[in-house]
Amino acid sequence: MVGILVVFSPEVAAYYGIEGIKAGDAIMYCYIALCLGDFTSAYLSQVWKSRKKALLIFLIISSIITPLYLFFINGASTELFYFVCGLIGFASGYWAVFVTSASEQFGTNLRATVTTTVPNMVRGSLAILTAMVTFLREQMAMNMILAIFAVGIFSFAIAFLSLYGIKESYANDLDFIEN
Repeated sequence: MVGILVVFSPEVAAYYGIEGIKAGDAIMYCYIALCLGDFTSAYLSQVWKSRKKALLIFLIISSIITPLYLFFINGASTELFYFVCGLIGFASGYWAVFVTSASEQFGTNLRATVTTTVPNMVRGSLAILTAMVTFLREQMAMNMILAIFAVGIFSFAIAFLSLYGIKESYANDLDFIEN
């Protein structure tokens, strides 16, 4: 969400005739709200006693905000555009719960490796997703908005499928070794 939607915010804004959008400012508003989202998702996972429910809610929020950002921002003011970048950040603010859930899936002998590897795999996937956007734009003649949307559908499908496939890890005994 941040690596494509917010980093390319000047291009998205220009597509809709919104002037004066700077990627650095969009990233700043995104990350301010992302911090709030991180606290909120962690709090909700504790209140609901479920990491999966908190992740699900934030994935749903993200999947709603993304098309709003891509298709309904036309004619927005600069302030509204940056506000929506903040909403993207808030919706993306489940990183702490995501990493915690990933690490809790594995025994003590693999937990540290997983906890450091999973975030790096997510960050590394940005190169693949950006290449997909570029491919769709250049080889399939899609405009930027549709290319980002198509890659978003693909990404959300994988995210929801992955969330469905993991076990709930809240309050599990974590003192075990992987075989």
